[in-house]
Amino acid sequence: MPGGSGRRSGERGDLLDPNCPTRRLLDRIGTKWTSMVVKVLAEADSGEVRFAELRRGIPGISQKMLSVTLQSLVRDGLVARRVEPTVPPAVHYRLTELGLSLERPLSALRVWAETHMPEIDRNIRLAEAGQA
Repeated sequence: MPGGSGRRSGERGDLLDPNCPTRRLLDRIGTKWTSMVVKVLAEADSGEVRFAELRRGIPGISQKMLSVTLQSLVRDGLVARRVEPTVPPAVHYRLTELGLSLERPLSALRVWAETHMPEIDRNIRLAEAGQA
């Protein structure tokens, strides 16, 4: 519904509506960091991964960006956070059922990107050379 007003809980939104909350969700789950975090957590043998392990598993991510990404995923209910009362506290993360349901579409998108990157690179080079 235009403006997002009158929408009932559980009703699908309209992605083309500028006020649709789906847009905000896609902004959050569509980042490279979210995709990488979900991938690392989905592939974890134990199902849980500590913060430092996550950071090592995602080359190039800063501590702050990983923290912000995890906070967002926890807030959205895609990732569960468990803290062991040790000194310092050991913090573990795992995908929730909702988060696991996100892995398949994100995986498909990663595979698509890996498959088509050479073609995209070629198109970029052609466009930059003025031949597109």
